[in-house]
Amino acid sequence: MHQAIDIEALCAKRGLRITEQRRVIARVLSESQDHPDVERLHERAAARDPRISIATVYRTVRLFEEAGILDRHDFGDGRARYETSPEAHHDHLIDVETGNVIEFVDPELEALQRQIAERLGYRLVDHRMELYGVKLDRDRDREV
Repeated sequence: MHQAIDIEALCAKRGLRITEQRRVIARVLSESQDHPDVERLHERAAARDPRISIATVYRTVRLFEEAGILDRHDFGDGRARYETSPEAHHDHLIDVETGNVIEFVDPELEALQRQIAERLGYRLVDHRMELYGVKLDRDRDREV
């Protein structure tokens, strides 16, 4: 479901100064098919430019987050993980054993969430859903 988003273009659009190291970090983020944490981002960026420090990655991620370019997630593993702010809404299913994150969209679920908000007297303006689970076949393996 991950679409490549040109973070460099978003930086220019929002008037952020793009240094060479920020450019490398932006490209790594744009190419990421997962939801990397800062350590993983640093590994990938430093493989391209060894001068990039983890402190630079932290500062850049915070800058991109404040500019609305990145979304920060806490999937219960104690590490902040990041993805480019999506143009289209999606939810997450997190495999608690592997840490894999699956993005999904379910129109029925979206409608139900709106209905629940209305029933409680609200108009839903935004939400974030994270489901945590284990593969069904793993549950069967444990029962044997």
